[in-house]
Amino acid sequence: GVKGRRGKGEGMSARMKSGFQVVFATIIASIIYFGPPHWDFVGVPGVKDFYRLGPLIIPVAVFIIVAMSNAVNLADGLDSLAGSISIVSFACYGLIAFLQNQVYLAAFCFTIVGALLAFLWYNAFPAQLFMGDTGSLALGATLGTVAVMTGQWLLLPIIGLVFVAETVSVTLQVSYFKLTRRMYGEGRRLFKMAPLHHHFELLGWSEMQVKERFWIVSVLSGMLGVALALI
Repeated sequence: GVKGRRGKGEGMSARMKSGFQVVFATIIASIIYFGPPHWDFVGVPGVKDFYRLGPLIIPVAVFIIVAMSNAVNLADGLDSLAGSISIVSFACYGLIAFLQNQVYLAAFCFTIVGALLAFLWYNAFPAQLFMGDTGSLALGATLGTVAVMTGQWLLLPIIGLVFVAETVSVTLQVSYFKLTRRMYGEGRRLFKMAPLHHHFELLGWSEMQVKERFWIVSVLSGMLGVALALI
């Protein structure tokens, strides 16, 4: 074969995948801004009125969509983990959308919740059906898009706390390893393993304990996020 050519069944490279994510996110962000009704606003907890960002919403939306796409993908490492936490996140944003009279968006969110519940029937431990990159990347991008359309995207780190924690754990692990390798000549790790769910597995938690406890945290953080949206 030609040197450098990817073999059959290896899929896209990480760089190609990231490129497609940015392209699709830019298209979605452009539609959000240019298409009616111009979802270029942001809500701040404690402030009654929304603020308009204008064209600035495009890079913000691209970052949110790409970041959440990868965050959900990182969480998709244990049976039913990504699916169950996504249900909580979409339900929270569905409730926020309903309270803001965005009935069409609320209906969309709860339709996804229903689809995920059906998926979890077969994804529950031990899983018979898996989400994979195709599902998790799209699901995360959709969650980011919904957050932007509600204008409550500042609450996404709270409502999607577990997803954010998974991403931060990977970032810290890689950064700390590179830093200590440069300083001491040998890379060291902050966590036993990243993403975060694997760290707790190596601490002795069972797969079901990790999933259930992460789900409990996501429910509590989701409730907090909805409460802050109502302030």
